[in-house]
Amino acid sequence: MAVDNFIVSARKYRPATFETVVGQQHITNTLKNAIKNNQLAQAFLFCGPRGVGKTTCARILAKTINCTNLQPNGEACGECDSCRAFQNGNSFNIHELDAASNNSVDDIRSLIEQVRIPPQGARYKVYIIDEVHMLSQAAFNAFLKTLEEPPHYAIFILATTEKHKILPTILSRCQIFDFNRITVDDMAAHLASIAAKENISCEPDGLHIIAQKADGGLRDALSMFDQIVSFSEGKVTYRSVIDNLNILDYDYYFNLTNSLLAEDTANTLLLFDEILTKGFDGAHFISGLSDHFRNLLVGKDAATLKLLEVSEGIRAKYLQQSQSASVSFLLSAMNIANQCDLNYKLSKNQRLQVELALLKMCHLPSVFNMGSMPAAMPDNNGQLKKKPDTPTTAPVSKPQTPAPAVSMVSEDQAPYIAAKSVEAIGQKPVQEPSSPVVNAVEEEKPKVFIPNLKSAGTSVKIPSLKDIAKTADEVAKEDDPYIKGTAKDDFTFDAFLKEWNTHAANIKAQGKMNLFTIFISEVPKMLKPYIFEIVVGNKIQEDLFKSEKPDMLNYLRTTLRNFDIDVITRVDEQMVVKRPYTSQEKFQYMASKNPQLLELRKRFNLDFD
Repeated sequence: MAVDNFIVSARKYRPATFETVVGQQHITNTLKNAIKNNQLAQAFLFCGPRGVGKTTCARILAKTINCTNLQPNGEACGECDSCRAFQNGNSFNIHELDAASNNSVDDIRSLIEQVRIPPQGARYKVYIIDEVHMLSQAAFNAFLKTLEEPPHYAIFILATTEKHKILPTILSRCQIFDFNRITVDDMAAHLASIAAKENISCEPDGLHIIAQKADGGLRDALSMFDQIVSFSEGKVTYRSVIDNLNILDYDYYFNLTNSLLAEDTANTLLLFDEILTKGFDGAHFISGLSDHFRNLLVGKDAATLKLLEVSEGIRAKYLQQSQSASVSFLLSAMNIANQCDLNYKLSKNQRLQVELALLKMCHLPSVFNMGSMPAAMPDNNGQLKKKPDTPTTAPVSKPQTPAPAVSMVSEDQAPYIAAKSVEAIGQKPVQEPSSPVVNAVEEEKPKVFIPNLKSAGTSVKIPSLKDIAKTADEVAKEDDPYIKGTAKDDFTFDAFLKEWNTHAANIKAQGKMNLFTIFISEVPKMLKPYIFEIVVGNKIQEDLFKSEKPDMLNYLRTTLRNFDIDVITRVDEQMVVKRPYTSQEKFQYMASKNPQLLELRKRFNLDFD
């Protein structure tokens, strides 16, 4: 009994017209219009990844331009002598050359000799040169003249996967067409149409997996499709695809994510052990887990759902699980998985590297749980990051002595000055000490950013001999440092603190760090309208503050338009505390304020640096 020879799907269903080309409509439409309008260039360059239709489009173009019965839609008829000769493979007017095996100067010279012979019974003579980037430098140079000024009947179609290897002089002589990777949806639809023609039962999820595995190449997808059809005896299912192609099942990632969200470390490690037992590589697993978290993050917003290149069934699972995973968890888990992926190949114990990453992910839900969220958490670089203060709206009936706003200052870290204010500050002016402005001093502290600026040291003014000879009264009169004025505009305490912090920033920019420390260590306390008090730790700080007082008052009075403003100092040596300087001292100080930091450091094995 005669047995028909098997033809792989990539050849059997190779497109024969522009309409049947998958996923390259921008190129096929351009070529059809050029044929209809008789605007064909002498050389074309088709470039793009493998399996996207470069050589196929070149053959269709070669057949179409020689068709004697061109259809109104710009397609070849497929019935004329030229079309039948092309389909039978015996056309004398279409020549294909593989540049990978014919890349020498002699091969190009032979081609040039053939170009001199006119076509036989056709309008054009077409030369298709595949993998043209494999030509040698000398071959390219020998081809330049003919490519730029060929006979009117000669058309060259070059195809390559590596356009960057082609000489710029060749590129400038060609019309360049960039082929796109074929999308997952287009590829899955094409596979479904082939399955229907071959009477093969298939599941959409299985076809989507094949399309994703092909990475934009239709030829690869058709090869895998044939392989799975043979493996499953004509039934392409989701299970048969992942078993045959050695692909990690989606269910593993969904179940693993549920365990991570539930902080079930035992089940997480058991699932990973099962994955390794089935022969999957740890690097492949952690890369797939990163993609899974990415898809969950994409599924949280309706505007980004189109980025999910999965079937409808898997898309529904992603949408469901994305509702139970917070954005903070997904971002942190992706960061941990990315770091694990980067360190995997360098690790001597690769399994432990992945397990450690999974254990870190297991403890993320408790860290980002708003009900028990600690005051500090690790950022993307693993450093402790302060939790934002929760604003309070509870009224405060009695004013209290404000605590130091900032307990430590570093030039290398941009400090924040916590200014005491409330919503009522921006509404009522300063009237009396018992006004709501004073009572509101204990509410939330808005943070004002002080830029980390540095400059040279301060200058000292040396008096001249003329000044020494003057009387004390004359000197006092001429050297009065205060600006005079009569304005007495009302202002809020919040406005006062804003200008106070602005002046502190100017001090830091001048390099007066000792004075800057005094300004940010204590928030001024209002004694009565327009009179404020600042507490210092010793006499030296008091003298230092008094030296700055004229410039400070001149700035505050002119900015706030009130020349009754005054700031007095009070020495309170009991307020002097040892300030933490080392990383360990700073952590111990923060842990005394919030003991949950100790548990956080223990869980993530954080270091002080």
